[in-house]
Amino acid sequence: MELTWPKALAWRLGRQLLDPLGPASVVDVVGRLGAVPAWPDAAAELAIGARRSPGRSGDVARALEAGQLVKAFAFGGATHLMAPPDAGDYLALRASSRMWELRSWVMYYGLAPEDWPRFREYVRKALADGPQTRSELAAALGRSRRYRHLRSHVADGNYTLLKPLTWQGDMGLGPIRDDEPTFLRLDSIPGWGGVPDVDEAGPRVVEAYFRIHGPAARDRVLDRLGKRLGAKRKAITRWVDGLGDRLVSVTIEGDPALVLREDLDDLRSARESNAVRMLPGRDPWVTGPGTDDPRVVPPDRRNPVSRSANIVVAGGVVSGTWIIRDGRLEVTWFGELGRVRRADLDEESARLSSFLGRTLELSVTVD
Repeated sequence: MELTWPKALAWRLGRQLLDPLGPASVVDVVGRLGAVPAWPDAAAELAIGARRSPGRSGDVARALEAGQLVKAFAFGGATHLMAPPDAGDYLALRASSRMWELRSWVMYYGLAPEDWPRFREYVRKALADGPQTRSELAAALGRSRRYRHLRSHVADGNYTLLKPLTWQGDMGLGPIRDDEPTFLRLDSIPGWGGVPDVDEAGPRVVEAYFRIHGPAARDRVLDRLGKRLGAKRKAITRWVDGLGDRLVSVTIEGDPALVLREDLDDLRSARESNAVRMLPGRDPWVTGPGTDDPRVVPPDRRNPVSRSANIVVAGGVVSGTWIIRDGRLEVTWFGELGRVRRADLDEESARLSSFLGRTLELSVTVD
């Protein structure tokens, strides 16, 4: 049976819980996606809520408050939500860059590479009694003669210093308290398994990529795990090659791609999807393959998508953008992608209204 991109994207929609929708929990959705951008909060809520039926805004915040999710710096240096059993794998790849050993870091923060084990231990002890706000963590650094010079960095919201502490599994971010982010020990989260060796984690992350974003060209994997997560290109290539005959080469409308052998039958039997979904900017649907993937994002429409516009996805293809303004849900439909799917947009508008707990009046323009 011939593979086509509409079928491949339909299979991917199913893998990402976008079609069909189901009663998955917040943790189940995050676990399926691997890593979900955590900022802004409203976008994270919608990215996960759009994959659950029913879902309500605030469900993600409640899961984070309950200690069911890991929130740490990952892809692109931005905060991401991850399931506790999987988070260590992604952090292992992020930590493999060892950016804290760069000369510029050493000079700016006054921490040599050999200083980090003791610094990490100090921070873990500061968090031993529970989550601390940024101000509280800064105060703890101020009480140390060795680390007093770092207090102002944390107090002023310089998260660059703190990122390696999350990559190495010492701490993560918790709920907001007193209008400030909190930091907590990752080993206080149930199900946290620590940060494994990068060559143990790498093959699992590569396999997860194909399960979530496949079928995919090798370069897509290299870009996502290399440019965005910081793993070395040679290591990623080794992990991909290490999957051996578990990976199958396929051709989709002339495009070479790789897919896991165990997924090939389902991919071949996939039926094209008519699903229309309204997703936030930087949703995993587009960040996984990248906004330069012409099968997902029309090249002429890449600019607004790359700038984090909220997106309308129809059959897996970004077919418009949307914004809420003065109680109106304003959709801009990309005219080159065919007729406006008004009935589907009405249905999705009703879902979004229910998710947000407010009535939205839909208006559609064609660009």
